[in-house]
Amino acid sequence: MMQGAMIKGSGEVAMAGGGRGVWGPVAAWVVTRTVVMLCVLRVLVLPGPDVTTDVSVIYQGWFEVLKTGSYPLNDVTWQYPPAAALAVLSPGLLPFLDYAPAFFALVLAADAVTLALFLRAGRRPGNRPAGAWAWIVGVALLGPTAYARYDLMVTAVAVAALFAALRRPRVAGALIAFGALLKVWPALLLTGAALRGHRARALWRTAACVAAGLTVACVAAAPGALAFLTFQRDRGTEIESLGGLVFHVARHFGWSGQVLLNYGSVEFLGPGVPLVSTVAMVLSGAALGWLVLWRARAGELTGTTLCEAAFTATLLFTTTSRVISPQYLLWLVGLAAVCLTVRAGRQGLPAVLVLLATGVTLLEFPVRFADVVASAPPGIALLAVRNGLLVAASLLACRRLWVSTRGEAGPRVAPVPAREAPDTGTARHPV
Repeated sequence: MMQGAMIKGSGEVAMAGGGRGVWGPVAAWVVTRTVVMLCVLRVLVLPGPDVTTDVSVIYQGWFEVLKTGSYPLNDVTWQYPPAAALAVLSPGLLPFLDYAPAFFALVLAADAVTLALFLRAGRRPGNRPAGAWAWIVGVALLGPTAYARYDLMVTAVAVAALFAALRRPRVAGALIAFGALLKVWPALLLTGAALRGHRARALWRTAACVAAGLTVACVAAAPGALAFLTFQRDRGTEIESLGGLVFHVARHFGWSGQVLLNYGSVEFLGPGVPLVSTVAMVLSGAALGWLVLWRARAGELTGTTLCEAAFTATLLFTTTSRVISPQYLLWLVGLAAVCLTVRAGRQGLPAVLVLLATGVTLLEFPVRFADVVASAPPGIALLAVRNGLLVAASLLACRRLWVSTRGEAGPRVAPVPAREAPDTGTARHPV
């Protein structure tokens, strides 16, 4: 009886301690998200352009078209996979609110769910609460842009998939497929997934089947489900991208091109742009080649590897892309936070660099976006710092991922999903 009482008492103490550990992050989340909501509702107004017009004008316009039973076939700014229609249509679930406030409320709900995932995972043995704090800080650093795009919803799906992967591979596979049909990039979560083993086969099989089923359903439901493939192909070099820095500098030496709104983003058009766009695609190809080489030479792939490979792959393709829109930083913040949740992870410094890049992104857009568009020195400097941080994070992440899977790392501990007891006998199962 005494032993049982001691066990019960220690359990109650642990629960109380866990409860105390939750209140700090929750309070920080409430404060920061209140500020973000006040910004998107235009109660607080940051310098620069209104970031909410994507929701109140573009998304709402798509909403009206999608309600007719068709994708926006005549709008080249529709550059998203077919399931993105669900995110655009989702404010219809709150008919008592206008479109934009309803959208912001749903993003807030997705944000809260994501925080809950980090808090639950962070309390498990082998994990830590650092991921929850990274999520709180990262989203706040991006400012109102975080709530004025649907990318936070996609990131929530990706985070849930990674936390589910170890012991619920079918759930993870379904979430990865759904995320990929929301905005393509969650397919990169499979970068570090093993190819052999019962759990690995379940993950891959489910992801493939769900992706195929959802694609067929979307194509059958409405015309234009795959139009995004052509629209994406025709994009140019966006002014915030790594390649865009070339033309920001070139404008001060007589470059004769223009800065115009093109395919839904502000892009450079003129001499040399096709070449720089091609170089960007070559760099993305080189990133893919490195990932293939890493997979070929990697040792055991664990749950931790799955998280860190997803982070590294997404970081590489974001940094080398022809377009680096501010909301892309949300993807990196979410995956960095998952890596930081795992105590044995090795991506701490790259994750910190991503958070710093996110803070600089807020200064670049919307605060000093006029300087960026004009290629003024302050705008160029902000872009150079932000993109430099992303390049440094990419190189460090690659190095650490390579080392951690070549037998030079210590014991690996995979993220433990909520409601699962730690199991040292399965923590290293390939996923």
